[in-house]
Amino acid sequence: MGVTGSLLKNSKLAAFTTGALVFLSLVPPGHAQETGAAFDSCLGALGERARNEGIDPLVVASVLDDTNRLERVIDLDRSQPEFTRTFGDYYIRRVSKQRVEQGRALYAEHRVLLTRLQREYGVPGQYLVAFWGLETDYGGYFGRIPTTDALATLACDQRRTDFFSDEFVSALRILAAGEIEHERMLGSWAGAMGHVQFLPSIFLKYAVDGDGDGRRDLWGSIPDALASAANFLRGIGWQMELRWGREVRLPRKFDYSLGGRDQRRALSDWVRLGVTDAYGGALPPLDIDAAVLVPAGHHGPAFLAYDNFDVIMRWNRSEYYAISVGRLADRIAGGATLTRDAGTGSEQITREEVRLLQEDLVLLGYDSGQADGIFGPATRRALSRFQNANNMIADGYLNRKALRAVRNAAATM
Repeated sequence: MGVTGSLLKNSKLAAFTTGALVFLSLVPPGHAQETGAAFDSCLGALGERARNEGIDPLVVASVLDDTNRLERVIDLDRSQPEFTRTFGDYYIRRVSKQRVEQGRALYAEHRVLLTRLQREYGVPGQYLVAFWGLETDYGGYFGRIPTTDALATLACDQRRTDFFSDEFVSALRILAAGEIEHERMLGSWAGAMGHVQFLPSIFLKYAVDGDGDGRRDLWGSIPDALASAANFLRGIGWQMELRWGREVRLPRKFDYSLGGRDQRRALSDWVRLGVTDAYGGALPPLDIDAAVLVPAGHHGPAFLAYDNFDVIMRWNRSEYYAISVGRLADRIAGGATLTRDAGTGSEQITREEVRLLQEDLVLLGYDSGQADGIFGPATRRALSRFQNANNMIADGYLNRKALRAVRNAAATM
């Protein structure tokens, strides 16, 4: 395994966490040995890359010697709630009454800080508090998984090797710079850290000292965390003069095939098509583009998404997440609840079911993108086209009825 491999202790394979030990007990010994050997080889390559990029070899050796593969991380990567829950279930859990009330209290508590950050970075304070609330429940839970374990596990998995290899090396840079001690570098299963859950590469580029103590402490300093969030949002294109979007009311005979984030048009065009604000009033005469989203189908709430919605999605690539951030920010700022029910969590769709749907849609001639089990814009658009061609409401909403319709059609091919 090269120089790095020789630095690892002989007991390396015995140092797995409890979750990994459980996994090893459930698979044949030969397979476990192969998995461990492959991980050690991958870890050695990561260490070699880090040293070649100028990171202190002693830091690299120390971290690698204490880094383990966690099977639980792989399981969590395959079952992200943004892709396995209905919109109603996801939204109700995240924009809860308790979270709104706590967000309002924290906004009031940190008003001076938030006002300063809005002035310096152009991001209104309610959005910073909303990100904070969704990411860690306002600092209530950062995650307890060692960041280097999580990132090494994902880097050595075949699904997103390059991305997480970069993040692992970035984590080593943070440790080598003395930003935090290795034992304190804990976070989510995906390697996100601190109050606002920055990945290591984002930390290196956007984390700032918000309290003036000379450190960038996203774990122990709320000013550092919120200032860093504001700096990140500004850096990825936040437009100060715009909100994220808004809830709207669609006309009774709205053409739902026009919906979807990939079908933006001028706000004035939506007005001509009969779209109003959520209470039936006129939309503001702004010279901006927007997309119509109906995440719970035509029976649920409808939203217009502006450019800042896409900025939010650069933080987390989930429309459910972006809507929840925007709506939580609105509620923290005094906005009302949704005018239409977001739905329930009664129709959970698994990633395997989505993957089969994608294959069926392609078979039927509707390009749904890669069959990856993620119900993203391409798959939603393909489903909408199928619905339109089969005299169904073309809202692109995935439920059991839509699954059955596509499966039955594919079965006749």
